[in-house]
Amino acid sequence: MWNMRLLLTVICLAGCAAAQAQGGVAKIGSSAVWKVSQQFMATAHAACDKSHPGDVDCLIDQMTKAGAPPDAVSFTRTLAKQSHGEFGVMTGFQNQSPVSFAWITYPLRANTNYGLLLVNGQPPIVNVEDLKLLDTKTMEQSFQFQDLKNQFPKVNLWPGDRDGTTWPNSQTGPNGGTQFVVSYPLRNGCHACAHAGFAMFTWNFDAQGKFLGTSFIGMTSPPLN
Repeated sequence: MWNMRLLLTVICLAGCAAAQAQGGVAKIGSSAVWKVSQQFMATAHAACDKSHPGDVDCLIDQMTKAGAPPDAVSFTRTLAKQSHGEFGVMTGFQNQSPVSFAWITYPLRANTNYGLLLVNGQPPIVNVEDLKLLDTKTMEQSFQFQDLKNQFPKVNLWPGDRDGTTWPNSQTGPNGGTQFVVSYPLRNGCHACAHAGFAMFTWNFDAQGKFLGTSFIGMTSPPLN
C-alpha cells in the first residue's frame, strides 16, 4: 500500500514539474468576470484613500470583502503584477481558440477606463493598449502618415477609447494563425486635441497562440470639420 502511495505521489510531482517546465498556466475564463459598481468604488475609496491611496493590495482586499469571485481577485492580482501596480478588473470575456478576449475596467484612470487584453496564448496576457508593441515605425514611414503630418504637425498615436462591448475583428493569418484587427485614435498632440483619424494594426498569433508581433495595415481619414 505504501509503495502504491509513493508511486502515485511521484507521478503527481512529475506531472506538476512537467507542466511548470512547459510554462503551464491556468486558463483565464469567464469565472474571473466581476462588475465594478459605484458602491464598491465608494467603499474602496473610503477604506484605502486615507492611508493607502491608490494601493492595489488594499483595493484587492476590498474586492474580496465585496464578494468578488476568487478567480476575479486572482486575475486582478496577476494583472497588477504585470502592469506594475495598476488596478484593473475583468468585466467582460469572450472565449476563442487559441486566444481569447478580456475587457478590463480601470476605475482609477482619468481618461480611458476600459482596456482590452488578448489572453490564454503565449504569453498568457497581451495588452492591446501597450503602444510599445505596435508597428509604429512602419506607420510613421507610410505616405498616409506623412501626408497627415502636413495637416496635424503634432499627430501621435493614443490608446483606444474602448467601450467595453465591441470586440475586435479576427481573420485567418499565415500558416493557420490568427490576426486581430484593432484601431487606435490619432490625435494632434494631446488626449483632448483635434482628432486626426485612426490607425489600424493586426495583432498576429500563430496556430498555437504564440504572439508574433503587430503589423500596420492603414489609416482612416480625419473627420471633416
